Parts: sequence; structure tokens; C-alpha cells
Amino acid sequence: MIRLGLNGAAGRMGKRISSIIHNDKNTKLCLALEHENHAELGKDMGILNGEGSMGINLTSQFKNENLNAIIDFSNPTAALKLAYLCAEHKIAFVTGTTGMSDSQLAEIRNLSSKIPVLIGSNMSLGVNLLFKFAAQIAKSLGDEYDIEIIEKHHRFKKDAPSGTAISIAQSIASEINRDLNQVAVNGREGQTGERTKKEIGIHAVRAGDIVGEHTIIYGALGETIELTHRAHTRDTFASGAVTAAKWISGKPPAVYTMYDVLGL
Repeated sequence: MIRLGLNGAAGRMGKRISSIIHNDKNTKLCLALEHENHAELGKDMGILNGEGSMGINLTSQFKNENLNAIIDFSNPTAALKLAYLCAEHKIAFVTGTTGMSDSQLAEIRNLSSKIPVLIGSNMSLGVNLLFKFAAQIAKSLGDEYDIEIIEKHHRFKKDAPSGTAISIAQSIASEINRDLNQVAVNGREGQTGERTKKEIGIHAVRAGDIVGEHTIIYGALGETIELTHRAHTRDTFASGAVTAAKWISGKPPAVYTMYDVLGL
């Protein structure tokens, strides 16, 4: 039995992850964490996620509980703090938290000398295949095709562009030998001038309850190719996160990605 902890347990993603862990015969939720001012502290996670009593109460206090791994869907500050606790207690760390700065990501990666760490901007297995295919298509098409990325999410999402859109852009830029910091264009406004050949456009839409949609447009004079992934429910991300936590349990210290989980 793989013993798992969950940070951000009472959030939209956390509730779905806790439910999937509960219904997986090979995993057990042993720690459900939230911030110290959360209104639901002390309540049974099963009541919060609709599964009925699970015997695990939401808490703000970290406890090891002989955990194999912790899944984190919180915020950058909380994720970094928890990563250090995982390193101290030799617990594998899986984070899907987005919006982290380069320095925060670097700190978490540095902890991989002590524990296995998996950082995933998107835990969906399908999206991670999209990362791979998007880069391969860009390389095959060459510089005559303009590349634009459009991401759509619900109105409650706090960061933009999405971590997934950034990961898509990074994957493409790496494959075609471009520095994303130099060629990324986040939205356009005013007299921008003619589009340059090397730029990669990234555009964010926030509306209603859109779970997540990412489209890569490859446009040339005469044709357009579009590659799209649509998430219909959060379960695709939640299931991927649990799959990642099961996979990383027992792995040696290192930085891992969902590509490793998928064997790509």
C-alpha cells in the first residue's frame, strides 16, 4: 500500500485527488493539508469530497505518517515550504503547483539531491503527449510556420499564462533552438508591427468554468494546422497526479517529469 499525503487538499483539484486516492486499492490518503486559516480545518476529507467518512481530517499541521510521497496543488510559497519538509523527512515530492518563479523552481530542483522530485505544470497524461507532439510538429514544419498558443481556463485561475501553455512553448522553443525568453509574445495590443518569424505567441482566456483547453496553431501562407487538448473534468489531472505519485514512490533522488512516468 502506497501512503500518500496531499497539500491543498480542500481545493478543487485536492478534493478530486483525495477521492481518486480513496478509490484506488493500491493507495491510502494519510495526510490532508491546508493553510492554517482554512475554514474547513478539522473536517473529514471524505465529507469534503463527497466520498463519506475517510477517517482523515483536514489539518494545517505537517506530520510524516510514514508517507511514501506527497502530492502538492497549492501555491508557490506553500509548495516550496513543503518541499523542504519532504526533503527533511525523505518523502518523495510531486507538485502540480503553477506560477512559481525561476528561483523557487530552482530551489525545489536542488532538493532532488535528497529526495525524488517531480514537477509537472500539467499532470494529464494526454497533455504531456501534447508537449511531445507539439515540439515534433514545430521542428518538422520549420520557420515558415508561425506558432501561436491559446489557453483557456476558468475565471478563478490566478496565474496567466497557464503553466501548461508555458511548458508547451518551452518544449517547442527547445526543439527548434529558440530562446523562449527572447521570442515569447504574451498577447498583443496596439501598433505591434508585422509579426516576426521567430516569435511564439501565447494568449490567455479566462471565462466561466472552463476546465482547461490548449491549442497550438501552426500557420503558413496557404494553410493552418491546429493541435488541441481539451480537459472535460479535473479528473484527468487528478488521475495523472496519483499515477505520478505511485510511480515516483521508491525512486532514487532525482528530478523527474511526466515524460518519465509515461516512459517517453
